[in-house]
Amino acid sequence: MRSRREFLQFAAVSAGVFSTFPSFTAAAARQQITQDDLLSFDAKGQLTLLHITDIHAQLKPVYFRPPSENFGVGSFEGVPPHLVGQDFLSHFGIDPGTALAYAHTMVDYEALARAYGRLGGLDRTATLVKAIRAERGENAVLLLDGGDTWQGSYSSLKTQGADMVSAMKILKPDAMVGHWEFTFGQDRVEELTKEMGYPFLGGNVFDTEWDEQVFESTAFFERGGVKVAVIGQHFPYTPIANPRHMVEGWSFGIRPEQIQVNVDAAREKGAELVVLLSHNGFDVDQKIATKVSGIDVILVGHTHDAIPQAIKINNTLLLSSGSHGKYLGRIDLKVENGRVVDAASTLIPIFSDVISPDTEMSAHIDMLRAPYEAECNRVIGKAGSLLYRRGNFNGSWDDVICDAIRFERDVEIALSPGFRWGTTLLPGQDITIDDMYAQTSMNYPAVYRMEFTGKQLKDILEDVCDNLFNPDPFFQQGGDMVRVGGMSYRCAPKALMGSRINNMVLTRTGAPIEPEKKYTVGGWASVNPDTKGPAIYDLLESYISGKGVVTPSGDQSIIIDGMA
Repeated sequence: MRSRREFLQFAAVSAGVFSTFPSFTAAAARQQITQDDLLSFDAKGQLTLLHITDIHAQLKPVYFRPPSENFGVGSFEGVPPHLVGQDFLSHFGIDPGTALAYAHTMVDYEALARAYGRLGGLDRTATLVKAIRAERGENAVLLLDGGDTWQGSYSSLKTQGADMVSAMKILKPDAMVGHWEFTFGQDRVEELTKEMGYPFLGGNVFDTEWDEQVFESTAFFERGGVKVAVIGQHFPYTPIANPRHMVEGWSFGIRPEQIQVNVDAAREKGAELVVLLSHNGFDVDQKIATKVSGIDVILVGHTHDAIPQAIKINNTLLLSSGSHGKYLGRIDLKVENGRVVDAASTLIPIFSDVISPDTEMSAHIDMLRAPYEAECNRVIGKAGSLLYRRGNFNGSWDDVICDAIRFERDVEIALSPGFRWGTTLLPGQDITIDDMYAQTSMNYPAVYRMEFTGKQLKDILEDVCDNLFNPDPFFQQGGDMVRVGGMSYRCAPKALMGSRINNMVLTRTGAPIEPEKKYTVGGWASVNPDTKGPAIYDLLESYISGKGVVTPSGDQSIIIDGMA
């Protein structure tokens, strides 16, 4: 186990390995940024890796507030990516109030969002990708998609991912991996991956009957005269985090020993550069970098973390490129005699008001959305306060969802899953169907109404908490803490399993939640295939339309113990 100091050393920018921030830092400090500033970069070596991940079907520019809590435990406490707010700005030398501060933190988020506008938009991403391909040469660039691309919007739900596959084909990735893609079901995954025309890699998924790999593990390319192997890693806990019946007969897992086998095989076939295109999550991949030898670069997905530059662990560079289309990751590499001898990296924030939309992609997005545009833009209410999702323990969008469940299903307590996807609305913004589906678009949306004992509620919270805060990242199964409405509790993330959740209180009465007493509970996104109830998006539309102006009730509080 590495020490905190070692992790801080890994995260530090080191001369000769990483470039400094691109020249747009100075421009950002003056709040004056151009497209050329965003593209400015001290190119290195023969080839460039471009990385996009966790777009969650957002074709258009969005607001997405970074988290106010991102706790790490054990060796991961207080180091990237587990830094937020002022700690993040100080660690990376970013001035408050600048464009970079807005892109990466929640500090003064509302004011800076109004100043700098939305980020993302696949047409803006296309502009940057085409510019970098023109600069470096098409044969020197690999564009890699880290997954969670097809799911997360109204149009992606209605087309079952076809809109995103169609748009991404214009962007021309060289390979991708998946997670939420699997919630469209095995048959649909097979249909869409054939339609893509580029590899859907995943060396960690096996058929349970024959113990054979379901997907190709590795794709080989030559870029800049360098032989490159890209090894894919689908989200290892898909059958646990999502309904198992959607991937029946397939076994997932981290499988570090299989990654090593795939790396060794790639080297034997002449690969001079080995890239792991991963949907493991940042902490898992930091551990992978210590367990598997021979990986030069890990491109990280799943946890939605965004850090301005890659970190280095042993001989492996790791870059996590955020989510919702907010960023484009770039790593330039100089390779000599099968070894990386120099590298430079950056994370480009895609400021939509600065970047000219690519006309081809923009027209294609308009075409894809045309059948749904009127419904997507239908206004159902107004945000009375900042509505966001991301954070280890709470998000105001999920507070609203819990309020809606308690009201519409007449329950004492509401649970909402700790999904990291979902965009942000500023106070006073209209709430459209598009906005609501950005929080709820999924293929298992039923809102159940059940009775749970107090003990069952504690067991649920303890289980999810261990998934988030187990000190061994190989036992972290993704997502943030389940959101609650109508109850409060204390949480000690550093405590042992079964001892993290205490002082559970029913907020309506102020009475302690008793282990043997039964409570009416509503929730959604159950992995049980027999779940019955209205779809969460229908329920939420009814609630928002009835309220008009929506603010969270605040009928819960969570006290975090033992964390800085």
